Amino acid sequence: MLPVAKKPVIQYIVEDLVDASIKEILIITGKNKRAIDDHFDKDPILLEDLKKRNKVAQICDLEALENLSVQIFYVRQAVTTGLADAVYLAKKFVNGEDFVVTLGDTIIDSQQNPNHLLRLINFHKETQALCTLSAERIPIEHCNRYGIMSIKEYNGLISSKNHTGKYIVEDLVEKPSIEEAPSNLAICGRYVFKTRIFDYIEKIGFGKGGEKQLTDAIRLSRENNKIVALELQNNEIRFDTGTFPLYAKAFVEFCLKDEEIGPELKAHLKKILL
Repeated sequence: MLPVAKKPVIQYIVEDLVDASIKEILIITGKNKRAIDDHFDKDPILLEDLKKRNKVAQICDLEALENLSVQIFYVRQAVTTGLADAVYLAKKFVNGEDFVVTLGDTIIDSQQNPNHLLRLINFHKETQALCTLSAERIPIEHCNRYGIMSIKEYNGLISSKNHTGKYIVEDLVEKPSIEEAPSNLAICGRYVFKTRIFDYIEKIGFGKGGEKQLTDAIRLSRENNKIVALELQNNEIRFDTGTFPLYAKAFVEFCLKDEEIGPELKAHLKKILL
C-alpha cells in the first residue's frame, strides 16, 4: 500500500494485470493488511462527498479504480514462511489453469502495447514451459538481492553481441555472491506457471533465509520441464520498492511523469539540487 505518486504500489500491479486481460486476481495478504481489501472496495460515501466538494480529479481517480474490469479475491498467509508457500495458497483458486504470479513490491512500467506481462504470457503459451520468468539485466554487484539465472538463447547459443531477449533457463541461484552468480540476468517479479509447479512446491524444504523459496521449487522442476525467461525491453522499466532508497526513486520518477504535480516538482528539484 506504499503510495507511488498518487496510487499505492498494489494498484499499479492490478492495473498491469487488467491491461494483460487478466479477469480474476487473488491477493495473498498477511496480518494487519486489511487496507488492501479496503482500497479496492467501492466507497459510495466518499464518492458522494467528493462530488459535493467538486473534487474533479479525485472523482476521476476513484471512478477509474472502481470501474476496473476484474474480480479481486483475498486469502491470508497467516505465518510468513516464504514466497513458495504464498504461491501454494493459490492452488484451489487457479483450478488447473496456467496462472500469473506478480510480486507486490515491483512495478513494471510498460510504455508499449502489449505490455510486458502480456508478452510474458504469450511467450509462455508459445513455449509451453512449466515456468516463464520475467528477467532483467542488473549490475553484477546487486546479484545478492535476486534470483539469478544460468541461461542459453531460446533458439541457439548466446551471442555476446546480439540477444533475442528469450532464453532457456538451465539453473537458478537464489541471491548469490558475485563469485557464485552465473550471469547478471535476474528474476524481476513476474512469473507464469503451469499448475505442476505446486507438485514441486510440496517437495521443497526451508531454504535461504529460513523460508520456502519459489526459486528452489523452480530449480527442482527443471530436469523434467522447460523453464524459460523473457528479458525486459528498453521501454519496459522495472521499479523495485523493496528498500527505502529504491522506493524513493520510484516515487520521484512517477511524480515527475504526473501532469499535475510533475512540472512543479521538477522545478523544485532543480532549485534544491543546483
